[in-house]
Amino acid sequence: MDAIEVTDLTVAYQDRPVLWDVDLNVPPGNLMAIIGPNGAGKTTLIKSILGLVRPAAGQVLIYGKPYTQQRRLVGYVPQRGSVDWDFPTSVLDVVLMGRYGALGWIRRPGRQEFTLAMEALDKVGMQSFANRQIGQLSGGQQQRVFLARALVQDAQIYFMDEPFQGVDATTERAIVSLLQELRKAGKTVVVVHHDLQTVQEYFDWVTMLNVRRVASGPVAEVFSEHNLRLTYGGRVAFLRTNGGQPGSDLPHPESTSKITYP
Repeated sequence: MDAIEVTDLTVAYQDRPVLWDVDLNVPPGNLMAIIGPNGAGKTTLIKSILGLVRPAAGQVLIYGKPYTQQRRLVGYVPQRGSVDWDFPTSVLDVVLMGRYGALGWIRRPGRQEFTLAMEALDKVGMQSFANRQIGQLSGGQQQRVFLARALVQDAQIYFMDEPFQGVDATTERAIVSLLQELRKAGKTVVVVHHDLQTVQEYFDWVTMLNVRRVASGPVAEVFSEHNLRLTYGGRVAFLRTNGGQPGSDLPHPESTSKITYP
């Protein structure tokens, strides 16, 4: 059974299609990147799967059931820009929020929850910041805290919206290592990603999106010059590696235009 199954998904904002008739099947245990130009619908796709955006048409299943029935199986790390970092709460409290799905809103976190939260903070190198106010952290530190919050859920599927945005090289390597550990543990990880040069290094599965789904599958099969041209449009130059796959001279997502559909 696929971890994620999206069928005929269409999302429109004020009659403007953001996603158009998207089909997507993600087998369990994959580390998948969603790539495409700005405005291609990458964040909207994640939010639609999570029920945060109402589609105009289509269906989304998590392990064969609607998301509302599988909520506890899913962890979510939003874009940093969508979070109110001035909210007066500590790092530890933010991570403990990841346990509320299991606890419910009535039960208070106990010793087990605090232990799990501290272990998750330790995994992302933030245990010593447990009592720090979240707004006092750097961008990379804040991203690590939200990763810890997702980890403490012990989900089966993790959605991460641009987790590498605004982080330094050390934090990026730490995040990649963590994502690969999740994959080795049999988890499914879906990441909105912008750096095309690292797709082959970081991921084993890729979905190429530009309002419509252009291609989706193993990186070795679908991350090709042809599909990149279809995804990003225009004339782009490539340097080929020994394996015949696109190399370092790839189109920059910021410089390409969005394909639109009626």
